Amino acid sequence: MNISKIANLKFFYTKTRKISSFLSAFTLILFCIGIYWGLFIAPTDYLQGNSYRIMYVHVPAAWLSMQTYMIMAATGFIALVWKIKIMEIASIQCAPIGAFFTIIALVTGMVWGKPTWGTYWVWDARLTSELILLFLYIGIMVLYSAYSDKRQAIKITSLLAIIGLINIPIIHYSVEWWNTLHQGPTVTKFEKPSAHITMLLPLLYMFFVFNMYFLSILIKRMRFGIYMREKNNKWMEELKND
Repeated sequence: MNISKIANLKFFYTKTRKISSFLSAFTLILFCIGIYWGLFIAPTDYLQGNSYRIMYVHVPAAWLSMQTYMIMAATGFIALVWKIKIMEIASIQCAPIGAFFTIIALVTGMVWGKPTWGTYWVWDARLTSELILLFLYIGIMVLYSAYSDKRQAIKITSLLAIIGLINIPIIHYSVEWWNTLHQGPTVTKFEKPSAHITMLLPLLYMFFVFNMYFLSILIKRMRFGIYMREKNNKWMEELKND
């Protein structure tokens, strides 16, 4: 399929309605399976007991908080250089999704931290840099809403997103660069992951589910963004009248 056709706002808006509904329903089913797997099938950890099970939400949310930011910055870069409208919409619509994942990561991390560390919050490198990520998302959304000219707004937010990329490796490597309470890498040590395979498989499954959720929500938000930008255009009026 021609890429320029997919990038066409009308084509994307009209062709993704059914895809979005299917992905939402499919993701819900997958999520229920994953939660059951993580809560009832995965074995109890010999050190943390059952409290570690929050990992099946916390870790994928943390991964997606960073992944979404990188997608936002990449699409923002494309929008900034080649001025492709669909990339402009994709970039800014990533911001609330990424903020949502970051909030989940922070809250579940605090809940997990209480029985593990004896406190909900410590100002260590991993938690602080993740909090900065949330502030970046919020800043981008506030900046975008402050401009009436959305084409100008996306230039500013794209630049901020690209500059903010420096925080992503800080989040990822913080537990290796500094002495922190946060545990070290669990999955990224490919030669010898810290988690047993019976715990690792449901974690990887939930990462896949969170990606499916991200995709379904991004499509919905992009459709909304297209509607808000094109609602006064002729083709949108024709669709509303059908």
